[in-house]
Amino acid sequence: MTAAQVLTAKQMRAAEQALFDSGTSVSELMEVAAGGAAEWIRRVAAGRAVTVLCGPGNNGGDGYVIARILRDAGSAVSVVAPLEPATDAAKQAARRWGGPVGRAGAEADVFVDCLFGSGLSRPFVAEHALLLRDLAARHRYRVAVDVPSGIASDSGAVLNERLPHYDLTLALGAWKFAHWSLPGRALMGQLRLVPIGIAAVEGAAQVIERPHLAPPSTTSHKYLRGLLAVVSGAMPGASLLAGAAAQRSGAGYVKLFARSPDPRAPADVVTDTAPLADALADPRIAAVLVGPGLGRDGAAKALLGEALRHARAMVIDADALMLVAPNMLARDIPLLATPHDGELETLCRNFGVIAEGRRERALALAKLTGMVVLAKGPDSVVAAPDGRLALATPAPSWLSVAGSGDVLAGIAASRMATGADPFTAACEAVWLHGEAARRAGPAFTPSQLAERVSEALAACR
Repeated sequence: MTAAQVLTAKQMRAAEQALFDSGTSVSELMEVAAGGAAEWIRRVAAGRAVTVLCGPGNNGGDGYVIARILRDAGSAVSVVAPLEPATDAAKQAARRWGGPVGRAGAEADVFVDCLFGSGLSRPFVAEHALLLRDLAARHRYRVAVDVPSGIASDSGAVLNERLPHYDLTLALGAWKFAHWSLPGRALMGQLRLVPIGIAAVEGAAQVIERPHLAPPSTTSHKYLRGLLAVVSGAMPGASLLAGAAAQRSGAGYVKLFARSPDPRAPADVVTDTAPLADALADPRIAAVLVGPGLGRDGAAKALLGEALRHARAMVIDADALMLVAPNMLARDIPLLATPHDGELETLCRNFGVIAEGRRERALALAKLTGMVVLAKGPDSVVAAPDGRLALATPAPSWLSVAGSGDVLAGIAASRMATGADPFTAACEAVWLHGEAARRAGPAFTPSQLAERVSEALAACR
């Protein structure tokens, strides 16, 4: 089992079928999954009374198994089920529970939602929604098993109104897209994974986890560590901010390519004012960042064109994303685009991509253009042209500040300058960006965020 993989409902069914084909029965797998969930619930309940809401399918079957295990461990347990078990495994689990089953609300300390699981794709009836809300309101602590009822597993969409907020969600077997996708993710509280023996699934998405980043070798020097060129434009403050983040992200040398010296540039930033084509002719340049503060006029588009003609590897951000066109991507070089939702919409329009949702748009755009696409937002995704997909874990909401994206672009470009491929660099940047925010605390400025990047990098040893 690969803990970091994220599966669609279809992929999860196929992974479970592989276990069944190897000789595990549905009821045996239910005992494993519900047993792991029950252990989490037993710990958080700490002797307090528990109510389990069971649905008619196998998610409800998990609930009956959880109730039986908690009862056998000495907990006071009540089961509520508005519908009779409908699957063979759920019926067997209900028989083994053997205790009373209520049809209406009950009061206890801990509520466990096993009404509808990851297979739900449409709203459930008002009567069941009312029961769910009523039970959740009567309990101080709320746990969802696998996916909270009323949240679409493959998208994170909220299918019913006024769904409860949970304190803990226990994913069974593998993460689902809903666990890392808004708006559903916001209702789930803490997330924990219950392993059940699922094997690695080919083509599965992954969760972005803390990278392992080794320090430079003892024989390294600034060029071996990577020379990054940051192209400045009409608003040089943004490129200075990106450069400050890049300096703290692993690159050995960060140079600012600008039309004229900027008196605000720190002493440790070298500014090259040569014509951009001449400056980029330096074969030691490992990667180029263009976009932060570039502007959107003809001069800015010319700078972008020069960068695309000469760079060995490149990050396209901010204004450059609004200027880049299909005829400009003629060279086969490593490219990373870092759009927010508005920029992603513009890119899709300019490149003729028709898709709904950030994940689908990012994948389609990556496949069409050959760029890795880091579609940034409160639930960022990284999409590669070969179909690989990575999902970000929640980062502090304080990142919603002007200049935060410039910092992210600087980190990503720095990681590419060190030799990372665009997909790896994007994933590393997303993690480092979020970790820097955690270390910066609340209400930071983008420059303060950039200053924390080296601390985040140190956490990756």
